[in-house]
Amino acid sequence: MTQKQSHDYFNELKDKLNEHSYRYYVLDQPTISDAAYDRMYQELKHLEALHPEWVTRDSPTQRVGDKLLEGFTQVRHSEPMYSLDNAFDQDDVARFLKRVKEQGGEDLEFMVEAKIDGLAVALVYEDGELVQGATRGNGEVGEDITNNLRTIKSVPLRLRQDQGVEVRGEAFMPKAVFAALNTERDQEGLEPFANPRNAAAGALRQIDPQQVAKRQLDVFIYGAVTNPSFTPSSQSEAFEQLKELGFKTNPYRKLCRTEEEVMDFLEELTRVRHELPYDIDGAVIKVNDYALQESLGFTVKAPRWAMAYKFPAEVAETELLHIDWTVGRTGVVTPTAVMAPVHLAGTTVQRATLHNVDYIETLDLYQGDTVAVQKAGDIIPEVTTVIKAHRSSQAVPVDIPQVCPECHSDLVRLHEEVALRCINPLCPAQALAQLTYFVSRGAMDIRGLGQRVLEELLKAGLIQDVADLYYLQEEDFMQLPNTKERSAHNLYTAIQGSKKHSYERLLTGLGIRHVGAQIALQLAQHFPSLKELMQAEAREIEKIDGIGSRISQSLIQYFLNEDHQRLIQRLKEAGVQMTYDGPSLEELDVRDNYFADKTVVLTGALSTYTRAEARSLLENLGARVTGSVSGNTDILIAGAEAGNSLTKAKSLGTDILTEDEFIKLLEESE
Repeated sequence: MTQKQSHDYFNELKDKLNEHSYRYYVLDQPTISDAAYDRMYQELKHLEALHPEWVTRDSPTQRVGDKLLEGFTQVRHSEPMYSLDNAFDQDDVARFLKRVKEQGGEDLEFMVEAKIDGLAVALVYEDGELVQGATRGNGEVGEDITNNLRTIKSVPLRLRQDQGVEVRGEAFMPKAVFAALNTERDQEGLEPFANPRNAAAGALRQIDPQQVAKRQLDVFIYGAVTNPSFTPSSQSEAFEQLKELGFKTNPYRKLCRTEEEVMDFLEELTRVRHELPYDIDGAVIKVNDYALQESLGFTVKAPRWAMAYKFPAEVAETELLHIDWTVGRTGVVTPTAVMAPVHLAGTTVQRATLHNVDYIETLDLYQGDTVAVQKAGDIIPEVTTVIKAHRSSQAVPVDIPQVCPECHSDLVRLHEEVALRCINPLCPAQALAQLTYFVSRGAMDIRGLGQRVLEELLKAGLIQDVADLYYLQEEDFMQLPNTKERSAHNLYTAIQGSKKHSYERLLTGLGIRHVGAQIALQLAQHFPSLKELMQAEAREIEKIDGIGSRISQSLIQYFLNEDHQRLIQRLKEAGVQMTYDGPSLEELDVRDNYFADKTVVLTGALSTYTRAEARSLLENLGARVTGSVSGNTDILIAGAEAGNSLTKAKSLGTDILTEDEFIKLLEESE
């Protein structure tokens, strides 16, 4: 064969292998034997070894890389990945359906989908090629796990059409794979994973893609961010378009037109859940029509047009051994039942929540009682009832503590609170809980600084509060047991690096009641510095959509406290950022620059920015960034080795910018 014939044959072979992978892993309809596929695969590898310049990222041989990751960088989602409000029984579902019908009319359709018990992911395709995969994170910002998601064989490396789209889905571990993995771990003397979801989460956090590939994860895609080349009018139509593009979707779904149809399908899912080859923990009910979805809108955390129905909890009986009382970061002392191990909803359970003292008294709980345990929402084990017929005549009531289990200060019950509370501000348990929350991924995200290290720092007297972390030196860590020089350097570097975070992370980490990550972000967007927020009046705070008096009063009370003022001042003096560095509301709304309100496509390799960085810069300037060129595209930014997109843009008369022109216009816009 000539060189051209050989190259044509190579491309044909690659396309055939991708097609066979699609039929096997997505459609579950293989058309050739495994042996035949393997022969074609080895032939492709041989040709790529002879002609390494022919290798492309969408080749089946490039699914699993051999390069270890140095860590996971953050990715801001093009649109938030919202969580869902929960329904725990059919009455909750009926209320949701009634509310939506009151706003949208009686003649509505609902798409009901099996809810996969996995991890939410986002996949970005440009010109049909997978360019980025990320975790959900906090909904606004996730972590780039592209190389790990590429190992999932049902994730297409190239779509069946050359277009751009960002899809959302759920990565999971099939039950059979999970069982085999735990058998293997047991043989190796390793601790088995608790459930498939934990095993999948652990896999996607691996820094070695080859190890991820061994976990044999799968994915179902359930939606996408609409753009000029992906414009379904409904959820049912979106599934058809996703299927045409080559994505694997969960076939266990139903389009329902009446409340009765919705309820019947929920009951069917409840019956068959354990027969499915993957775990589901309920169903997702969505308004089918996209125009109505847009009209219904969102709350701070969730869409008003969708709801997650959680299966009725499974119940098991076991013996109460004793109760652990633990102190949280706000001083609340929480009881946890420690029980004889029992199998419940696919996992072995030994601990369950008892909520508070009132709950224990309502249960009439005695030491050694036989109790019924269930998983609330299939996640959190809780004691629900006492089987009094099994109670011993010598049993005595549970002893309610009068003093803090950590600092031995008297416990109190504040007005109208059911919780026992330690009000000693120097309680070490509260300090540890507050520090643990402060350094967590959802707050200041200080990697490596876990609870064990924090306990040792407290015990050594090196820290008392979160501000003390920023005054530690490398040699301070060397005082801790089993801490070597490299570990000390990494911990110090991680703490110093966290100073640069935009201040909504600090606001989250301070642990102000009712102020989580999403509320903190909204506050930061409206008040660009912590100083401005501290000086804001309640009425100013309550102007923010979704924020009421409970949150505003909690903020004002926190900032009036002199101890909190001193803490914030020490954080400021240590160099912790007190300003917001994301796009403000004014920046998002006032768009007077070259890119404002333009539809932009990025193609080719950029040398100055990563694709994600360039996309973020453009979106901050009010541009809409899509993955493929169409008649709606205003600007194409062409990096090195720009391919089909550049050709198509020229044929459509689209404005084309080189990377240098792009950077110059960016500077002018800023």
